[in-house]
Amino acid sequence: MDLFSQFDDIPKNLLPKEGTVNYYGIVLSKEQSDFYYEHLLSSIEWRNDEAIIFGKLMITKRKVAWYAELPFEYSYSNTTKVALPFTKELLTLKELVEKETKETYNSCLLNLYHDGSEGMAWHSDGEKDLKKNGAIASLTFGAERKFAFKHKETKEVVSLILQHGSLLVMKDETQTHWLHRLPPTKKVHRPRINLTFRTITAI
Repeated sequence: MDLFSQFDDIPKNLLPKEGTVNYYGIVLSKEQSDFYYEHLLSSIEWRNDEAIIFGKLMITKRKVAWYAELPFEYSYSNTTKVALPFTKELLTLKELVEKETKETYNSCLLNLYHDGSEGMAWHSDGEKDLKKNGAIASLTFGAERKFAFKHKETKEVVSLILQHGSLLVMKDETQTHWLHRLPPTKKVHRPRINLTFRTITAI
C-alpha cells in the first residue's frame, strides 16, 4: 500500500471517468492469505467453466465455483449456474470484505487460474441477475497477476498488479463504460484464486 493510504477511508478511484475502481491493496496478512489460498484450493467444488458461443459448448481450463446465501441462479455466456451454500470460510471473507468496503454482498463467483496461460478476455459484468451499478469486490490469493480496464469508447487502458491477499472493488457505472480482463502471461507458473463477491437481485 502507498504511504498515505492509511489516512483514507476509501482508496482513490483508479478510473479517470465514468466508473469507480478502488484498490485497497493487501487486506490480509501473509499467514492469513496463505491459509485461505491452500484451503480454497483444496475445499471448493471447482468445475471447468462452460460457455455457449455461436451455439457451440466451450469448456475452459480455468475452473469456477458459485456460492451464495440462497440457491441463486446466475446466467452468463449462455449458461446458468445454481449457487452452493456459503462455506464458513467464505462467510468469514465476505464479512471482512463488507467491513472494508462498507457494502453488502449475497454471493461469490470464484475463479481458479492454474497458471499464467489461463486468463480472461475483455468483458464487463452486466448480467441482468446482478444489482445494477452495484459493487463487485475482488479478493486475490496466490500468484500476482496484471488486471486491466479499457474504456468502451475511448479505448483508454488502466492496469495494475493484483497482489496476494489484496482487495479491489468495481462499482457505480464501471460495467456500463469499461471492460476488464486478466491477460495471459508466460511469466506466472503458479495458481491464482480470485473471489468476486456480488449482489444478486433476481431470484
